[in-house]
Amino acid sequence: MLPPHRQALADRLDWLVDWLYPPRCRACRGRIAGRDSEYFCSACWSQIRLVSHPLCTVCGRPFLDASGDDHLCGVCLSRTPRFVSARAWACYPREEITEDPLRQVVQKFKYGRKVSLGKSLGQLMASGCREFLNECRADTIIPVPLHPKRLRWRGFNQSVLLARQVSRAYGLPMDPFVLVRDKETSAQTQLSEEERRKNVRGAFSVQSAASLNGKTILLVDDVYTSGATVNECSRVLMQAGAKKVSVLTLARTIS
Repeated sequence: MLPPHRQALADRLDWLVDWLYPPRCRACRGRIAGRDSEYFCSACWSQIRLVSHPLCTVCGRPFLDASGDDHLCGVCLSRTPRFVSARAWACYPREEITEDPLRQVVQKFKYGRKVSLGKSLGQLMASGCREFLNECRADTIIPVPLHPKRLRWRGFNQSVLLARQVSRAYGLPMDPFVLVRDKETSAQTQLSEEERRKNVRGAFSVQSAASLNGKTILLVDDVYTSGATVNECSRVLMQAGAKKVSVLTLARTIS
């Protein structure tokens, strides 16, 4: 902790920077007033739905119209995922009927190539999912890879940028090279859940199985929709010798 006189000076400098360069909301670009949120204005922040209990004990799907304890959802009861647990920081509707601040930011990040958003979104994910991350006790963080062609077009892997902030916050090593995407798959946006599973089947492989042997893996991605991608990644990691896989995403879509 800084001495009182240095803390006072730091506070004044922060005030001056905010006055000269007022912080802007990551979603609407409006000015952030006060200290309600470091990343969103109060109007956008009020529309962001954080994932909370009760939720599915495996995939982390929140039960929005229910009360009571956590329990398995129907999807996980009918088809057990290859990962042991998954969590997301926040959720938004799968149907793009109304504009959602979090969806706006995710789309700016991925498709608008706003690389600078990676740091703040990764920090939100790391701090907001602290309980889950402490329970995981992961040995290594692995971001979901992009196909080389997609990586060249986009210029960056959004999952790597998010995972980097989790790695820094928890002092965990990150390996962005052990899992690779060999198959260039079509966009999943308009596909059904079954089509998504078939689309990513066989799309991933492991470069060095020895580095995974007996380890607990934290798999990081940006958005959990059907879970097809992270489930296929988990299957490949487990097949290569990982002890177990947990999944962390910034957001998840809900019906």
